[in-house]
Amino acid sequence: MILAHDMRTAADTLLGTLTGEQHAAAARPFDDSDRRWIEYRPEPRPGLSLADLGVAARKAAHRLLATALSPPAYAQAMAVIALEEVLDLREGWRRGRHSEDYRVIVFGTPGADRWGWRFEGHHLSVSMTVADDVVSPAPVFLGANPARVDTAGRVVLRPLAAEEDLGRELLLAMTPAARGRAVVADEAPYDIRSGTAPMAGTIPPAGIHRADLRPGERALLDQLVALYLGRLPDELAAAYVDTLGSDVHFAWEGPPGPGSRHYYRIQADDLLIEYDNTTDDGNHAHTVLRRPRGDFGDDVLAAHHASAAHTL
Repeated sequence: MILAHDMRTAADTLLGTLTGEQHAAAARPFDDSDRRWIEYRPEPRPGLSLADLGVAARKAAHRLLATALSPPAYAQAMAVIALEEVLDLREGWRRGRHSEDYRVIVFGTPGADRWGWRFEGHHLSVSMTVADDVVSPAPVFLGANPARVDTAGRVVLRPLAAEEDLGRELLLAMTPAARGRAVVADEAPYDIRSGTAPMAGTIPPAGIHRADLRPGERALLDQLVALYLGRLPDELAAAYVDTLGSDVHFAWEGPPGPGSRHYYRIQADDLLIEYDNTTDDGNHAHTVLRRPRGDFGDDVLAAHHASAAHTL
């Protein structure tokens, strides 16, 4: 309830700062066809660009984003946004990437029985849906290109370090037999397997089951799951942990060492976590938290419709 109130307040504040033309770009009906959408590549996307906003409106958009993320995840998101300028420099300024090339969009009326919003751009996509004051998160995508910037052999910036390092630590902690079950392919896929699909529930579980890991390995897997759920505010993360259960699979693709293409995913009943380092030098990372039964608010909307039907 508190989080839903904070999101409503932040969304109202944002919409209240906009001109009529800006409002038309930022506000859509809840049932708009663009609501169920994820796009983390540098492609055209709906919504109002931060580049078209004044300082107050940009700050309001960032405050809305911050309601959906824990403080560490918000810091990661700001690093992801800043990396657009670094990537543009590395590419010789050819593609005109910039740190204001992110769009915000509100679906429905904040505070209504059903509404939602999205903040999205290259390597960042955060969607939230609210029904009857219950917040449903996902998809939540964070990427980084470059994934690592060094100087004198030391790290300057590495926004997704924990996601990469803990996944590899888990794999290397396994016995050879367990690792052989966890590694399901010698080569990593081109990208995260869920991609930009509006539904994430078609990927079969693979790899090794949590129950088949030793206690220390299970603890590492639990830490890795908690790391991704920790992207969410405490209220959402705690509620989700309570429903997760122990039916969890971990799968790895590609070589185990750093500096090359590699991929892992974690799956449970209503959980899909994917990590992919997508270039040959292992310096372009994609990560996503999705919910096969809860993406784009499917869970809270089903409960809302069931409640409405019950009262008829």
